[in-house]
Amino acid sequence: MSELTKLSQGELAYSRLYEAISRGDFLPGDRLRETEIADRLNISRTPIREALRRLEADGIVEHRARIGAVIRQLGHGEVVELYEMRAVLERTAAQMAAKHALQAETEEMEALNAEIEAAGTQPHRAAAINQQFHRCLYLATRNRFLLGSTRALTNAMLLLGRTTLGDEDRVRIVCAQHAQIIDAIRQGDVERAGNAAEEHLKTSLRHRLMTMRT
Repeated sequence: MSELTKLSQGELAYSRLYEAISRGDFLPGDRLRETEIADRLNISRTPIREALRRLEADGIVEHRARIGAVIRQLGHGEVVELYEMRAVLERTAAQMAAKHALQAETEEMEALNAEIEAAGTQPHRAAAINQQFHRCLYLATRNRFLLGSTRALTNAMLLLGRTTLGDEDRVRIVCAQHAQIIDAIRQGDVERAGNAAEEHLKTSLRHRLMTMRT
């Protein structure tokens, strides 16, 4: 097998396993057994081993003695720190988007927000579209460094477990707050856009912490 083929197999294994974790097929605390994952993803064990090493480097997987690879779990303090950092970045992103966003981008955000609301009874689909919405927000900043800084946070979000978009009331709140962010960006209101984005993250943190107590 050539080095190129090995690399492509490793990339494929990483991509498929990352997507499986994103979908919630594997949850924080789950043990990742190479043989089971290889059978499930129909990929040989060597690329799976490479993918697990990459996920460990990403901070998504940790190796525990006598157990092996396990998806990391975030404690209460880490969850608070994660959302605090997200609030800082998303406030900045919304403010910059208010300065630079094109009409097509605000229209795309509106379309994605409508899709989230329509997917209210399908939490995994709603969560996936929600990720697209926030990525669209960051792209509208026209700042590659801000966009790049979100990678570690995106990985950390996988460690939160099940999405909070599991009931229609929660989805309605999220979509209403998204609409406020979009409107402020469209109006070019930098301060209001930043405030709306920060309030959105604060609300999300409160809801996340409530779900952790149940």
